[in-house]
Amino acid sequence: VQLQASGGGLVQPGGSLRLSCTASEYITSSRYDIGWFRQAPGKEREWVSTISNWDGGAGYADSVKGRFTISTDNAKNTVYLQMNNLKPEDTAVYFCAASKWVTMSAADVDYWGQGTQVTVSS
Repeated sequence: VQLQASGGGLVQPGGSLRLSCTASEYITSSRYDIGWFRQAPGKEREWVSTISNWDGGAGYADSVKGRFTISTDNAKNTVYLQMNNLKPEDTAVYFCAASKWVTMSAADVDYWGQGTQVTVSS
């Protein structure tokens, strides 16, 4: 398993969750960039955020900017997605993804983690 995602759950609107994506030694040593995508029922998989392995630069989809924060713990080979002020429209299966360069396209992803369900509902 190259990527292991965890941390999803059920939360009320306005609440917070933190997703984790632990990468294998291969992914880490090969300097893949790690990001998050999500897929809601009946919709295409969409990019959420990516953090560059090279300079630590982060990018966010407009829909999550200001609410989500991506970060890394290199000692644990783990990338986190802190999600605050969650909205019902954030409900989706979230996937962590590894790619050789920063990308917003699911077609460019080389490795996918298993999905973790995030449900925002009162």
